[in-house]
Amino acid sequence: MSIILASASPRRKELLEMLGVGDLRIIPAKGEEKAADGLSPEELVKALAARKAREVATKCAGDDVIVAADTIVRVNGKIFGKPRSETEAAEMLRTLSGRAHEVYTGVAVIRNERETLAAERSAVYFRALSEREIAAYIATGEPMDKAGAYGIQGKGSLFVEGIEGDFFNVMGLPLCRLGIMLREQGVELL
Repeated sequence: MSIILASASPRRKELLEMLGVGDLRIIPAKGEEKAADGLSPEELVKALAARKAREVATKCAGDDVIVAADTIVRVNGKIFGKPRSETEAAEMLRTLSGRAHEVYTGVAVIRNERETLAAERSAVYFRALSEREIAAYIATGEPMDKAGAYGIQGKGSLFVEGIEGDFFNVMGLPLCRLGIMLREQGVELL
């Protein structure tokens, strides 16, 4: 049995390695990250994670454990994924500046055709950001592959005044929730 991460995210890989996952393989899903309109944030991230896990499961042995995740940021009813440009990253950061927002991550675990889905929510509070800070942060390149255009584990941490919920959820993989899901699939991490 291998644990297969259906993601190219270096952060998710690092988190699984931090937990001591030994036989970890990376097989990124290649499908489009799009779901039906009108879904709640929780249903949206679960649908996206499930799609990734199902795609990768078709390439794996039945006893392999497929782990997929998808993260979004929601502020004032608007959903932010990864920015497509520096201009879009700046717009996202301006919107988050001085406000609270929610981070949702959907997680899918598949083993032996048994699928478990969950969504985790965390609230994040940003301090007010100056235009200089936004430009300097974007120049680091860090925001470009992250939902909401920031990474709480990097320089983006300088903007975060507080958090309610799972810190690792904001990084893109809620570890407590994942541990429970893996245990339900017969995989013990401790």
